Amino acid sequence: MHDTLLMIPAGEAALRLEKVKARMKAENIEHIIVRDTANIFYLTGRVFDGFIYINASGNPTYFVRRPNTIHHCKDVVAVTKPESMPEHIDVPQGSEIGLELDSLTYAMATRIMKAFNAKAVNASAVMRKVRSVKTGMELEMLREDGIKHDHVYSKIPSLFREGMTDIELQVEIERTSRLEGCLGQFRTAGDVMEIHMANILAGDNADAASPYDFAMGGQGMNPSLPVGANGTVIRPGLSVMVDANGNFNGYMTDMTRTFACTGDISEKALKAHQCSIDICRALEKSGRPGAEARALYEEAASIARAAGLEDYFMGHSQHAGFVGHGVGIEINELPVIAPKSRDILETGNVIALEPKFVIPGTGAVGIENTYAVTANGLEALTHSPEQITVFLP
Repeated sequence: MHDTLLMIPAGEAALRLEKVKARMKAENIEHIIVRDTANIFYLTGRVFDGFIYINASGNPTYFVRRPNTIHHCKDVVAVTKPESMPEHIDVPQGSEIGLELDSLTYAMATRIMKAFNAKAVNASAVMRKVRSVKTGMELEMLREDGIKHDHVYSKIPSLFREGMTDIELQVEIERTSRLEGCLGQFRTAGDVMEIHMANILAGDNADAASPYDFAMGGQGMNPSLPVGANGTVIRPGLSVMVDANGNFNGYMTDMTRTFACTGDISEKALKAHQCSIDICRALEKSGRPGAEARALYEEAASIARAAGLEDYFMGHSQHAGFVGHGVGIEINELPVIAPKSRDILETGNVIALEPKFVIPGTGAVGIENTYAVTANGLEALTHSPEQITVFLP
């Protein structure tokens, strides 16, 4: 029994392909071979082991190794190795071929270039830029994801039990999320990016520096994955930050909320949490098409400075160098809201803003919402209550 290659509507697939071709022409790249799983999913609505050849002026060819159930036709070719591709497409010897050199292994890139007798150019930025501006269908998938994400967060207060550790709470949150339909995968873009499907930080564990480029760190349960929960017992006076992804359909919303087992959180922590909310309200207005990402970062940082909280902004012992990032098929897509970013916001960008603070003795506070960039500013796709929530008794 064979199935068709595309798992998104043909018109949607054509729209996404045309976006790639337009960007290729702008970058003066005639040929691209796509290998990255996230990019294959973007172009076809499914994951397969193989390659997609794209000519800026012609039709694509899909080279499929696995699964072997995909129907083969003129544009869908079965292959067992990259060396078979030149038999089916016309790429002149000595041509430049765009490859995703940010993620492709050196060995695979070398095999492809040798097979085509071609020169490699990096096309990773082409795909990242194209995917940063979502289509209407993608935006609807992200909105649907946000609704389900909110529903999971509504259940978190009732999951807490007295004497519970952060890792025990994390297990319950992840279990609830999976039962509600979360796919359980946290796809991330970047060189050194590993994390659970939820990052739970209780008390001063939030101040433990991590090697990963996330807004918050945490010691983790083992040196092999030094991030997140470390077994801290959740007790009065400590904040509990829950940063869980919402991948219910292949697209991910990102959301953070702060909890506590009683209401006796320090005044400084309460002030910082409100500052996080204030930053989001301000950037919701400023985040219009044409806004400079670095200007948005500076606006967030200036609000933290004005509140006297700059020492705790985006970390304490170690500070994150950004306040927001693109989301979609992966976490850490474009644009990046950082002080040296050259990104300019466009209609259709989807970004997660996470102005967070770490207060020694209390822990991490603040929120994170996922937003779509519109002509009127940022449209929130996550809507869970933003104030610190006390766990239900």
